[in-house]
Amino acid sequence: MIRHSQPNGPKIKVLNYSGTSNQSAGVVWCGAIICTILTIAVIIGGIVTFIGYLVIHPRVPYVSVMDAHLDHIQIDYAGILEIQVTILIRAQNGNEKAHASFSDSSYSLSLNREVVAQLVAPPFEVGKNSSVDFNYVVPSSPIPLGPDQAEDVDAGLKKDLIIFDLKGSSRVRWRIGSLGSVRYLCRLDCQLRFHPLNGTYIPSRCSSKAK
Repeated sequence: MIRHSQPNGPKIKVLNYSGTSNQSAGVVWCGAIICTILTIAVIIGGIVTFIGYLVIHPRVPYVSVMDAHLDHIQIDYAGILEIQVTILIRAQNGNEKAHASFSDSSYSLSLNREVVAQLVAPPFEVGKNSSVDFNYVVPSSPIPLGPDQAEDVDAGLKKDLIIFDLKGSSRVRWRIGSLGSVRYLCRLDCQLRFHPLNGTYIPSRCSSKAK
């Protein structure tokens, strides 16, 4: 009689993971609910911000050169320059529901790469839908020029065209209702052109306002 013996092979034990699976599913569902709530909150926040922007309709404050005059300009044979320039700079705030704060206002005025004056202003406030003017008078003072610079100035006098470079900035802080405050720099980088024969300013765009 042939007897078939059962091999002593490896035994497989089946484990019950039903409890662990339920716990993992619960964690996944909780994570999904939290993500959904956060997404809804972000969407609602975006809608509120957009509606607030439409209601408040904020306008960015800016600075501009409104007018200027070349009061005096003279250069002698030794290349010593004397000038006096009047420049009117206006800080404008077009917001009807927010005031703006300006600080660190500083602008350099140069002629033929030579800085002839530094225009500064103390911190100041501009009310709602208002403006503040600063009338800078750059006094006449002797400025020694190099040969090339003196030659350029003399050529400009003969052509009845003198060009100054105005560069600088002012820090601005303003609040957009309940949306929070904004800080940025109002930059000026432009040329001021004059007819030296009568000192008149040739109007041109010189503003930090975006085009």
